[in-house]
Amino acid sequence: MSQVDLLDNDSVFQLKGNMLAVTVLELSRNDLSRLDRQLAQKVAQAPNFFHDTPLILSLDKLEEDDEALDLGALLDLCRRHGLRTLALRARRPLDIRAANDFDLPVLPPASGAGRERALELREREPAKAADPAPEPEKPAEPAVNPTKVITAPVRGGMQLYAPGGDLVVLSSVSPGAELLADGNIHVYGPMRGRALAGVKGDTKARIFCQQLTAELVSIAGQYKVAEDLRRHPQWGNPVQISLSGDVLNITRL
Repeated sequence: MSQVDLLDNDSVFQLKGNMLAVTVLELSRNDLSRLDRQLAQKVAQAPNFFHDTPLILSLDKLEEDDEALDLGALLDLCRRHGLRTLALRARRPLDIRAANDFDLPVLPPASGAGRERALELREREPAKAADPAPEPEKPAEPAVNPTKVITAPVRGGMQLYAPGGDLVVLSSVSPGAELLADGNIHVYGPMRGRALAGVKGDTKARIFCQQLTAELVSIAGQYKVAEDLRRHPQWGNPVQISLSGDVLNITRL
């Protein structure tokens, strides 16, 4: 076997699943000038958060009879405010065509009605090719997994995820580190990174920490960044964080 053949057999890549925290900008009106002003206000409140932040643009709520959205101008506006658009979520055909023009992936709409509408539009389109044979169904994963316990410090740049359960960290969490859990998050040392609980929508999830000095805390998509947290009277104290409606409640332990 030649040296070239040996090199070809040595894989240069791996495909891995990953759980990333991505911000969703849900546009309710086609009014880019107001969006520009309101985004500028948000950036002023939390400048560190709006820095090359990965973004999904959600256009689900735009009405069918609304005028066509200037997607190029919208992408430029988001870029100016530090938001990097990864994909589009849309149901209107004109928005989907615009996304294709900009080579943006189109994700399914969030709501059931939107998904049905997207399916209806897809069925009206001429078939381009035969659908591939369905893959064999995988066994269903358990709804609840054992609690994931971390005993070592969580360094900056690390990301830990507890699928289907709680995440417990018995040491410190450094700036730039990220904790994610489908359930609750417990931190028994200084919490200086990001903590995102209930990442699959569990609004009953909670965050517990011995010292609240976090860059960001989030439950079921509702979040507060460090600029908001520093103004809270419990900054630096042991707290629990819960969600009530769209409001994050922070109370001392």
